[in-house]
Amino acid sequence: MNKTRQQELLRWLRLQRRHGGHWLHLTTCLGMVSALLIVWQAWLIASLLQYLIIDKVPRTALAPAFLWLLACFVLRALIQYLRDLAGFRAGLAIRRKLRQQVLDRLASLGPAWVKGKPAGSWATLLLEQIEEMQDYYARYLPQLSLAALIPCIILITLFPLNWAAGLILLVSAPLIPFFMALVGMGAAEANRRNFQALARLSGDFLDRLRGRDTLQLFHRATAEQQAIANASEDFRTRTMEVLRLAFLSSAVLEFFASLAIAVVAVYFGFSYLGELNFGHYGTGVTLFSGFLALILAPEFFQPLRDLGTFYHAKAQAVGGADALQTFMAEAPEPATLTHAPAVLPEAPFQLEAKDLVVTTIHGKALTSALSFSLSPGERVLLIGTSGAGKSALMNVLLGFLPYSGSLKVNGIELRDIAREQWQQHLAWVGQNPQLPAPTLRQNIVLSGPEQPERLQQMLDQAGVSEFLARLPDGLDTATGDAGIGLSVGQAQRVAVARALYKPAALLLLDEPTASLDQHSERLVMHALTHAAQQQTTLMISHDQRELHRWDRVWVMQQGTFIFQGSAESMPEALMNHKELA
Repeated sequence: MNKTRQQELLRWLRLQRRHGGHWLHLTTCLGMVSALLIVWQAWLIASLLQYLIIDKVPRTALAPAFLWLLACFVLRALIQYLRDLAGFRAGLAIRRKLRQQVLDRLASLGPAWVKGKPAGSWATLLLEQIEEMQDYYARYLPQLSLAALIPCIILITLFPLNWAAGLILLVSAPLIPFFMALVGMGAAEANRRNFQALARLSGDFLDRLRGRDTLQLFHRATAEQQAIANASEDFRTRTMEVLRLAFLSSAVLEFFASLAIAVVAVYFGFSYLGELNFGHYGTGVTLFSGFLALILAPEFFQPLRDLGTFYHAKAQAVGGADALQTFMAEAPEPATLTHAPAVLPEAPFQLEAKDLVVTTIHGKALTSALSFSLSPGERVLLIGTSGAGKSALMNVLLGFLPYSGSLKVNGIELRDIAREQWQQHLAWVGQNPQLPAPTLRQNIVLSGPEQPERLQQMLDQAGVSEFLARLPDGLDTATGDAGIGLSVGQAQRVAVARALYKPAALLLLDEPTASLDQHSERLVMHALTHAAQQQTTLMISHDQRELHRWDRVWVMQQGTFIFQGSAESMPEALMNHKELA
């Protein structure tokens, strides 16, 4: 990564500070208070040593000073706790905002675009790479300000007492950030490559995990296992490279800091021996000034030490920012209405498509020109070979893909209707049931008001009531992460009950019985067939056993319709087509 790119990413990272609100400012202010307490503590310790050793003041007379010193210790601990808490809150607020930006962009682009990348890479982006920015905002950025301010406070304290000690610290201070910056450039580049390797490893591993049955079927399990092992070893090597550079950065800091502190100690040692006689403004080097300088010398470099400790956080944040900016650049801005959205007329809906071409967000055609109509209350079965364009047509009806040509809802172009408003009238059931809410009840009712009688009716129709009694808390049973705890058939029945519970004018079904056992398939199809008699329905399926139950059948092949009509008028060649079955 070149220097220009790094500077661009750092500017982007700093812009995100606004999401941290007042927490970042509070962290810096608490750090300044802590610095003043450090000076006060050093002053008290040096004064007590001067009184006890040189001035021979009785210890009983110094009791107030000892109490102030104890209070200083307690206050420093309290301030440090509050500072860490404020830093954590700042990082948390910024990370939440960044995740929200990514999730909003993914939601606006829709599932058709999201499926273009492995799920593992999205998980890495949302979890690993954004999480790595926590220390940058919580620790590194506040410490960056403190690394400049705290040494200035210490120099202001030391110069009036001994200009030689202050000069030694002042001269040695710029060497540390200079050499740290040289090492840090390499660390940022190594960390960026590490993030890329992690994203690839996560995506490949999840894809292979999902396809393990297919890999075993074609005897590729051993080869893929070796590929994962090679990728893991590559990631381990890259991680060790990042750690090596991080340790090198700390070693550079410690070397120069130790050297400067040693020079200060040597200066005062020879001054006390009478070999050096400068730096004291003509009053001589006192025990107080010597101890104060020696106590504050490590504290002078401590902010830089802390900055060095957190310097790897900057490298991690730059790597994460590179991935985020790359995502934002690759993910196109979702199409927005340039005018006020059209008012969607009341249901039922009449859909009319003429020369409709479904495209990707980048404008690539996914289908040929399609023309069709879908009347209120009509039930249509869509069948076709894999890759024929069925899912593309379903996604354009869901509002997730753009199109050219015409697709009108009661005479209004679908692209002129706000997506959120249109989707309020849709119910959808896909192949893989998603249960994001914590309980069964919330997964079915979602955010709408609960209607107990209607809810019970949908539970009975979808076959959820059949296994509900076996669950520990009934409808309030926790579904776990993504529905874990339910079988695929049970989760699909819950998804069907959710679709039926929603008062929708158009029911869209994308192979809802795929991967279900025979019993679950019978229950789900019974519920959907009953629902289809009450609302407009379009279902994708490979099952041709019950064509006569549908008003019309659409057959797609290579992105176009090769048949539209009733099951009775369907050519026998299509009825017996193996690829369509």
